[in-house]
Amino acid sequence: MFTGVIEEIGTVRHIAQVASGMRLEVAASHAIERLEVDDGINVSGVRLTVVERDDRGFASDVTVETLSRSTLGSLSRGSHVNLERALSADHALGGHFVQGHVDATSKLIDWQAEGEGSRLRFGIPKDFARYIALGGYIALDGVSLTVTKLTKTYFEIAMLPDAAQHTTLGSLRPGGSVNVEVDLLAKYVERIVRAKSG
Repeated sequence: MFTGVIEEIGTVRHIAQVASGMRLEVAASHAIERLEVDDGINVSGVRLTVVERDDRGFASDVTVETLSRSTLGSLSRGSHVNLERALSADHALGGHFVQGHVDATSKLIDWQAEGEGSRLRFGIPKDFARYIALGGYIALDGVSLTVTKLTKTYFEIAMLPDAAQHTTLGSLRPGGSVNVEVDLLAKYVERIVRAKSG
């Protein structure tokens, strides 16, 4: 489990094809503190397991299924990724509960400066509109954000300067894709309602 509060922007240092899909090596400094082999880490919205670690970063294997459902397959050496270690019992919940299970991907439609921050507009992923609520949480590339505008075809988020500086969303431009994870609570509510009506 994660919170959607990014700890560091890592840099892809190597990618190799393996039998299970892809081995991803990421250079990091802060996020590898207290990070051990077999620990979970959120990489741009995708929960991965650490299979190797050294003092410069870590490596994780990405399955073919994950590559098909996320943007990780488009990474290359030098690409930047958002990093967050798994939530510990003594960790403050600064965002919302994020699993690191990508529901879909979405493209940035528009980016507009707004005061000191910016407003980003994304297309609504097919079959996931019912999970997105005005004022509700959504995770984009692992970043916990609040939906500030919602229509039938798109949603918007307001991004503060700190989020732009400390996550990869600050360098995202129209046409760029992000991993989307809708709020877990919305899924549970739907399941409960369906169970009661069924």
